[in-house]
Amino acid sequence: MIARLLATGACAAALALSACGGSDAPASPGSSKPPDPNDKRGVAFACLRDKKQLPVRMTGAKSIQVERPRSGGPRIEFFVSGGEAEGRQFDGNAQGAEQIGAALLFVNKGTEDDLAQIEDCLDDQ
Repeated sequence: MIARLLATGACAAALALSACGGSDAPASPGSSKPPDPNDKRGVAFACLRDKKQLPVRMTGAKSIQVERPRSGGPRIEFFVSGGEAEGRQFDGNAQGAEQIGAALLFVNKGTEDDLAQIEDCLDDQ
């Protein structure tokens, strides 16, 4: 009887401790937690913000916007695969966009320096 109570208590403690672990959620902007390496948007966001020091914000469920006053900075839209991004271009829904892997880079009025830094972050994935 005592052994069963001890075993039950040990199982309850193990379950409680396992619930205290990390999260599968991507790192939020401003977080010191590194993004999940499988989260392409999170990895690119961290690179653009932390390594390249670009003013960026996440928009919607799958985009990053580079904030540039009066210029309508570049926007990056992420897809599950390169084929999905390519399909978006074939559908005619990505005029002016450059495909880089599973992302579409909408140049807008981005500077050459901004575009080079964005491409560098996207190429690393």
